[in-house]
Amino acid sequence: MSNPLVMQGMTLPDVDVWSDRVTVALGQNPSAFAGPGTNTYLIGTGKERLLLDPGEGRETYLPILEDGMRAAGCEKISGVVLTHGHPDHIGGVRSVLDRLGRVPVWKFPYAPFDAGYDDLEMRPLADGDKVETEGATLRGLHTPGHAPDHLCFILEEEGSLFSGDNVLGVGTTIIPSTSGDLGAYMASLGRLLDEEPTAIYPAHGPKIEDGPGKIREYIAHRHEREAQILAEVQKGPRDPITMVRVIYAAYPENLHGPACQSVSQHLMKLEKEGRVARTGAHADDPVRATWSAT
Repeated sequence: MSNPLVMQGMTLPDVDVWSDRVTVALGQNPSAFAGPGTNTYLIGTGKERLLLDPGEGRETYLPILEDGMRAAGCEKISGVVLTHGHPDHIGGVRSVLDRLGRVPVWKFPYAPFDAGYDDLEMRPLADGDKVETEGATLRGLHTPGHAPDHLCFILEEEGSLFSGDNVLGVGTTIIPSTSGDLGAYMASLGRLLDEEPTAIYPAHGPKIEDGPGKIREYIAHRHEREAQILAEVQKGPRDPITMVRVIYAAYPENLHGPACQSVSQHLMKLEKEGRVARTGAHADDPVRATWSAT
């Protein structure tokens, strides 16, 4: 790993067995934001297993998935479960079904993300719903914030958590300026902490052995960011990129754009609380607006 703050430059094995019930296969889509790529999970103990998040659809992924199936002793996929509809999580679903056969696909419904997948006849998953296979029961938790349709899953036999993009193995989650919601995200983190997961299997990065400790770290990080942002706007009117250059000075510059989205989400939360206000020619765009303390 080139920088302890981010996943950029991190490598992980293409296939790894993380527990008796969990085998991970990398989605083969490394990037500055996804780190080594999307973790896709084979879950269960039998010859048929659930696949959680089939990546974004890279051709090089399917042989890796089949290697993962062999490592897990899995002969068939019994169903696909999706944490949310961002492309690096849902984009590979059609190619997996074409390769391995049609199976049920479960997801929390959200029309803006689901529109391109009407042919899959996805089965709706709601908060508290369960999906089962031999040796594994996944209980869904609707945990919006990073995405409106985001589900995390408790693996009940372990008490562990599949956190999707809500908690990452290294670094922190981007809260998109358009479809994200920081207030909802903070509530989701609180809910995950209430579950006291034994371990966390994230969508990106390595397994997290101390589930509650990591979630507390995430909550503390967001409170720290809020304090830093307030300190910046109290110096005078600022736009998000100006704040990012100060607050995220230790981060690679190619991450400053996504950081602007998260900063704008903090500012919109503070705006709702009456603590900041936006002005300027771009006041309708929180990423480009000028923000001041009230």
